[in-house]
Amino acid sequence: MAEQLTAQQKLDHLIQLKAKVAEGGGAKRIEAQHARGKLTARERIELLLDPGSFDELDALMRPRGSSATPGAVGEAVVTGWGKVDGRPVYVFSYDFTLSGGSLSEAVAEKILKVMDLAMMTGAPIIGIQDSGGARIQDGPESLRGFGEIFAMNTLASGVVPQISVIMGPCAGGAVYSPAITDFVFMTEGSSFMFITGPDVVRSVTGEEVTQEELGGADVHATRSGVAHYAIAGEEETLHEVRRLLSFLPSNNAEDPPFTPTGDDPDRAEEDLLSIVPAEPNRPYDVRDVVYRLVDDGDFMEVHEMFAQNIVVGFGRMGGKPVGFVCNQPMQLAGSLDINASRKAARFVRFCDCFNIPLVTLVDVPGYLPGTGQEYNAIITHGAKLLFAYSEATVPKIAVILRKSYGGAYLVMSSKHLRGDMNFAWPTAEVAVMGPDGAANVVYREEIANAAEPETRRKELIEEYREKFANPYIPAGRGFLDDVIDPRQTRAKIIRALEMLQNKADRNPPKKHGNIPL
Repeated sequence: MAEQLTAQQKLDHLIQLKAKVAEGGGAKRIEAQHARGKLTARERIELLLDPGSFDELDALMRPRGSSATPGAVGEAVVTGWGKVDGRPVYVFSYDFTLSGGSLSEAVAEKILKVMDLAMMTGAPIIGIQDSGGARIQDGPESLRGFGEIFAMNTLASGVVPQISVIMGPCAGGAVYSPAITDFVFMTEGSSFMFITGPDVVRSVTGEEVTQEELGGADVHATRSGVAHYAIAGEEETLHEVRRLLSFLPSNNAEDPPFTPTGDDPDRAEEDLLSIVPAEPNRPYDVRDVVYRLVDDGDFMEVHEMFAQNIVVGFGRMGGKPVGFVCNQPMQLAGSLDINASRKAARFVRFCDCFNIPLVTLVDVPGYLPGTGQEYNAIITHGAKLLFAYSEATVPKIAVILRKSYGGAYLVMSSKHLRGDMNFAWPTAEVAVMGPDGAANVVYREEIANAAEPETRRKELIEEYREKFANPYIPAGRGFLDDVIDPRQTRAKIIRALEMLQNKADRNPPKKHGNIPL
């Protein structure tokens, strides 16, 4: 009887310990977290994962060394695994109610353990950041922890998807881990990312700046490009994380998940005859084209507010995820600049890492001219996109909707960069440069000697357009596989994807390429 009682007492002790761990920093600190409009670490995990699927790991790990408090249980991060839409994921969520979510030796060990498990089992890693940074009392041990996490992020890159969700402060060295991951979500109004905070900026440069102005969600989603998403509300943010995962494979050895939608693969779209204006300089929203191509109009844009002259994101065609890269004539006439090249190159490389086919919609007048672009290395940054497309071995399908000139024609998944299938609409213009510029160069003397130079110039522009700026010259040389009826674009792409589904392409053996950084 005594043995049974002792066993029951031990079980009761375990239950009490687990209950104390679940309280985090205690009722007052949880109340303060809620007062800031923020959820706790465990509440966030519950929203992210399928109900009842979370298995916590290292719940009883305690602080050690100078940061240890007698009798303390638990540490400032909650780690474990669960499921999203029935598929396994690993998660770590910093607990701001415990030591401000600061990273200690033990916190780092907990995070590294789930990252290692994710790598071994081939499942995504989701890190929810709400941390005051390194725990000062742990000194070099906390710095070592950050360094080892960065190294693990780097090794996991291209092996399993890594998603960072910023739901509070993320400052100093802590920001480098999200920067290495594939996607960064930020919650508007409550999340911040910066290397040095406003106080340090003020003391060093004299510049007055708030946390929001320095590293808020809007700043990083629109200006720096650090954040791929800035979303109002934590619940909404975590919902979008789940949505993103629905497009992604669990690891680099798997294909993206098939989702039957019931949308007819051969569906013709009459609207595509009128969405793109015939006039080469008239703007339109390329997303209106994308919505009509994807299954059920479901398109998840990435980096929507950054470098808006190019649109990238995920959709499904015939139930299978694809990555879209599209010039956007609504911004900068769809020209490529530094930020657009960076944005698109990063997206192309992600899709290539995880076996997601690429569909490129082309309407590009060229690279953005100007000293600002040249002085800030448009040559190097523009080459990133060229490098990414050339290196990618996933199926690559491009459709030229209207114009495609010069080097920008080459960069946008052309046949010459190992594009698999290249189509064009009858409205397409493919040339070294636009008819206006070309006529001014080719017919300079004839225009200068004409009785009415401006009238003659316009005539020669139209003559150049008819002779050279059309899709039939590149089609005649095999640079385009077909000129297609715009209404049949969806069917053409889906059939090409089916044809290419067993594509096997390998780059030359090497340690890795040296992308222009």
